Amino acid sequence: MLRNGLEPWHLLIVAIVIIVLFGSKKLPDTARALGRSMRILKSEAKAMKDEGGTEAPVVEPRTEGTVTG
Repeated sequence: MLRNGLEPWHLLIVAIVIIVLFGSKKLPDTARALGRSMRILKSEAKAMKDEGGTEAPVVEPRTEGTVTG
């Protein structure tokens, strides 16, 4: 039934349905919002990756009254 997956005419039908449902006026705003969301997601993922790779050194707390030699 779905041997070939999505063919180009399937994508054309989906695009037409989206344009009819949302209207051509809202599509640029929606695309802009999606682009912003993707940029935020990408920057956050990069920050998490950078954070995980370089851990800060552990500093032991000093206690009062002990002499280190």
